[in-house]
Amino acid sequence: MKFFVDTADLKEIKDLAATGLLDGVTTNPSLVAKSGHANFIELIKEITTIVSGPVSAEVGATDYETMLEEAKVLAKIAKNIAVKVPLTPAGLKVCKYLSENGTMVNVTLCFSAAQAILAAKAGATFVSPFVGRLDDIGENGMQLISDICQIYSNYPDFKTEVLVASVRNPQHVVQSALMGAHVATIPPNIIRQLFAHPLTDKGLAQFVADWQKSGQKILMS
Repeated sequence: MKFFVDTADLKEIKDLAATGLLDGVTTNPSLVAKSGHANFIELIKEITTIVSGPVSAEVGATDYETMLEEAKVLAKIAKNIAVKVPLTPAGLKVCKYLSENGTMVNVTLCFSAAQAILAAKAGATFVSPFVGRLDDIGENGMQLISDICQIYSNYPDFKTEVLVASVRNPQHVVQSALMGAHVATIPPNIIRQLFAHPLTDKGLAQFVADWQKSGQKILMS
């Protein structure tokens, strides 16, 4: 499974990229606004220099003509840009145009398996089902991931990757991996939670204590 970090915070991206765990970055208008960066294009450009994998940058328009023009601007920022478009008729038209012209596309705001089928048929590189938002309204977000993965596996001609979005906890990541999802885009704090286990902490504390008692050193002063 590939890990994307879901943030527009440059400090967070640099810190996590240094671990070697990141395969890409996703942003959206809300995350960009939260970053406080004054220039959207320059922000995205800098992110593309930190990670070599796909960096999702989202259009702001909702009509086809304006969305397409915005998408063309975003696609020129760097080769690793994935233009993010909404799962609407206009968004899928833009997706088809971009994919046919060699630009990666992330179709976002997917909430049903039917929508995911449409995204794949339009040539999306990624489709982003929002599991947390479905859970919030009493639906089963992980069941949607399972359904999409099953459908896509039935049709080898579908090249679209399932990008699990709106991840709220480590179990969303683990369950998605068990289902065969290709990518999870994860907030920085959830990525760090993946490291945590009380037995790891307990075992390390014991190792450190025993090593200190031994009086030995690896580095000699």
